[in-house]
Amino acid sequence: MFRRRESGPATPRTGSRRPAGRHPLRTVLVGVVAGAALVGTSAPAFAVPPPPPNPSDTQIGAARSEQDVAAAEVGRIRALVATAEAELEKVGVQAEAAGTAYEAAKEALQQAQDRAAQTAADLQAAAAAVGAAEARIATFSHDSYMNGSSLSKTAALLDSRGPGELIQRAALLDYVAANQTDVLGALEVAKVAQANADSSARAARDEMAAAEGAAQAAKERADAQLAAQQGAYEQVAAQKAAYDQQLQAAQIHLLELQGARNAYDQWVAQRAAEEAAARAAAEKAARDAAAAAANARNQAGSGGRGGGGGGGGGGGDYVQPAYGRISSCFGARWGVTHYGVDIAAPIGTPIYAATSGVVKRAGAATGFGLAVYILGDDGAVTVYGHVNQYFVDAGERVSAGEQIAEVGNRGQSTGPHLHFEVHTGGQLYSNQINPVPWLNNRGVFLGGCGG
Repeated sequence: MFRRRESGPATPRTGSRRPAGRHPLRTVLVGVVAGAALVGTSAPAFAVPPPPPNPSDTQIGAARSEQDVAAAEVGRIRALVATAEAELEKVGVQAEAAGTAYEAAKEALQQAQDRAAQTAADLQAAAAAVGAAEARIATFSHDSYMNGSSLSKTAALLDSRGPGELIQRAALLDYVAANQTDVLGALEVAKVAQANADSSARAARDEMAAAEGAAQAAKERADAQLAAQQGAYEQVAAQKAAYDQQLQAAQIHLLELQGARNAYDQWVAQRAAEEAAARAAAEKAARDAAAAAANARNQAGSGGRGGGGGGGGGGGDYVQPAYGRISSCFGARWGVTHYGVDIAAPIGTPIYAATSGVVKRAGAATGFGLAVYILGDDGAVTVYGHVNQYFVDAGERVSAGEQIAEVGNRGQSTGPHLHFEVHTGGQLYSNQINPVPWLNNRGVFLGGCGG
């Protein structure tokens, strides 16, 4: 838009005849001409700036085609980015589930190892009991119970060193004859049963070790797949950024050409308007001058009167763990289970303890990058994953509503969010339940996932 420059007075062309010998008429005509000149000062003159550049239709058409091509390419790459992003989210959830399964397998292996150690100890105790019983029997009747031969009671009694020992041996031999053989048999049975239990416990431990190894391998595969998909996503995202720049450059170029064309059209319109205004002012001045001259002729000798004018002016026991948008719910997805609810929020958004309890773990966590595990007073474990940083330590007691961390984008995450889980029975890595109805039943309503 060009600003109109100030214009000087334009002198309209007027026509009049000068009557001979009539000086008053001459005076009137001089006044009419002066009035016409004054009228001309109120009309704009034809004075416009030099014309701006006027791009050709070919240039504008080429720029528009360039923009359309770039827009089409951006649309195509945007679809690829959306597909890659969806695939990245899928493998991220699968990797997260594999990490959880790996932690659960490690926990089960530890429990199996503890049971195997206990059964081994029990087996050792049973073996010691059997050995002790055998030793007691051997003291008095070694040949009878160990070699299968019979030792006469008379020989055992004659071997006594006095009446007291004689009486004691007689009573002991009667007891052994009546009971000890049955006791030894029961001990042998217990020993065999314990050995079987120990064998089963060792087999379970080995089975858990194999399961732990398989879970670790699955986790590593999922992590590798996530890394590969992350690379693919970043590649198409970089391509999209490049095409976005191309589209932006094409749009700017087209806007520049279109703006230049619009400026030229405005210049043409301004010139035409000012030319028309100048013509209209000249015509009006001529009409006014002609009317004044005619009036002066009609009133010659009597003095004329004329004039003109112009104008102008001018809290509770349970709280919401974080505030944001629910981006993912609990349930099966892509063949695995998403064990929590995701609350999307900017990095640094506060994360609060959902209930009072004791911090069981805080720090690096498989799949989550950094996570906090809290054993609540009600026996449930709440998990806060993908945090940017945490402000509590293991063993520390926290209250419901106390800030324990802030939202981050660490670990296997496709965007900043809090991954919130609830485990029952005090389990850190198993017994997951849907957190939404769990919170709803305690007066905290997240929304977005039903429940």
